[in-house]
Amino acid sequence: MTESKTAPSGDNSAKPSAKPDRGSLLGAGGIWLAKWSACLVVIAAGAVVIGWIIEKMWVVVLPVALAIVVSTILWPPTRFMTKRGVPPAAAAGLTLVMFFAVVGGIIAGIVPSVVSQMPDLANKATEGINTVQEWVKGPPINLRDEQLDNAVHAVVERVQGSAATIAGGVFSGVSTAGSLLVTLALVLVLTFFFIKDGPRFVPWLHRVSGGRAGRHLEEVLVRMWATLGGFIRTQALVSFIDALFIGIGLVILGVPLAPVLAILTFIGGFIPIVGAFVAGALAVLVALVANGFTTALIVLVLIIAVQQIEGNVLQPVLQSRSMNLHAAVVLLAVTAGASLFGIVGAFLSVPVAAVAAVVIRYIGEQIDERANEGEDDETKALPAPGDTSVPDPKPASPAPAASED
Repeated sequence: MTESKTAPSGDNSAKPSAKPDRGSLLGAGGIWLAKWSACLVVIAAGAVVIGWIIEKMWVVVLPVALAIVVSTILWPPTRFMTKRGVPPAAAAGLTLVMFFAVVGGIIAGIVPSVVSQMPDLANKATEGINTVQEWVKGPPINLRDEQLDNAVHAVVERVQGSAATIAGGVFSGVSTAGSLLVTLALVLVLTFFFIKDGPRFVPWLHRVSGGRAGRHLEEVLVRMWATLGGFIRTQALVSFIDALFIGIGLVILGVPLAPVLAILTFIGGFIPIVGAFVAGALAVLVALVANGFTTALIVLVLIIAVQQIEGNVLQPVLQSRSMNLHAAVVLLAVTAGASLFGIVGAFLSVPVAAVAAVVIRYIGEQIDERANEGEDDETKALPAPGDTSVPDPKPASPAPAASED
């Protein structure tokens, strides 16, 4: 006799499971896609509204952003003095006085050099233009004098036709200069208050936001401050090393305005990738006009060597600890910032990207923590292999409720 292979009538496990209909799967996928599309549209709309608000409030947002960046530089000496018993107001004031002394000393040191070498550099530039004109007249270009005159005449006519636009730009530049002075004054005042009362802000925000939200805000703000401060100080160190070696090379080669070019290299270092390229190109151009092709070539090799050492040695070792952003993200951030807000946007783009990355990483950590908690709960609910004991449905004693901090 053979055993019957038919499962008992009460056993539902032998019944084949009904496969979902193809239309149902397409409908479920379409609903899922529609939900995520709606979420993306809402997020994009929110980003547009936030961008519009920032644009309208730019006169307030810009001083605050610059003051925060400056505060990351001036906070370490202020903290050093406050830990040794100096009142916060006095420590902040002394730090600002030292900052003014350093900046004023640098400006006082380079202005005489600029004034004394600028006429000679202008004459060399004129000679360079004449040399270029003579070169384009010869082979392989072989331009005639009439063609050069026509080109110059076309440029002059274009400039004369744009006289109204140029005049408007001059007047707007005057108003911009006035606005710049107001912005700088506001930045200094805000910086004083930030480094004086900064440690009180996070506890106050924690109390205002409540226990749960305040805990997250405090953690995110502390990480933002650490990342921003690490980026600014590290970038200042890297830029200083670049400016030092390039400046020494320019002085040895006898390139005019070497201190000015070194300072521009230091400032350009705060705009990754783009700033170093612009500062290096300017140094090569000045060397070409003032000292000739051979010196310009040596300057180009020097700048490329220093920047390669920076990009392959200093940046990976130092910046990876403070910012941890891919080079493509940095380049896109600089491009977007420059296109939206000009030079200031290019300067602030990388710190903003680093701060945004901190928020994204923290959200990811919270999601992973919640997901791991769910997995642990499911794992605890499953019996161990070979365990035939029945768990007690009622706990021995109720667990105490977790109190919010």
